[in-house]
Amino acid sequence: MNKKYLAGLLTLALAGTISLSTQAQEKKKTIGEKIGSTASAVGNKTAEVAVKGVSKVGDKTYANKIAPDGSDVYINSKNRKYYINKKGAKVYLKASQIRNKPVKK
Repeated sequence: MNKKYLAGLLTLALAGTISLSTQAQEKKKTIGEKIGSTASAVGNKTAEVAVKGVSKVGDKTYANKIAPDGSDVYINSKNRKYYINKKGAKVYLKASQIRNKPVKK
């Protein structure tokens, strides 16, 4: 009877050790990686806001039209239509990509 308890306890201890060692091998983000990803997100948002501001002042907004992602469509001096993506880049559109803005009720 004692041998059965001892064997069960040994098995349980071995299983616990194996599960703890596998959890210790998981890779977690370091502080540097967290700062880098946060800085990247802040930079993208800053660029997006800056370019949208320049576009609103310098270019015309296409009335009652939206881009594929639902944002405003702008028209530059060369009559090219574009929108600003989440990274602050101008994405030029084909005529087939521009949609009508839904009517608010």
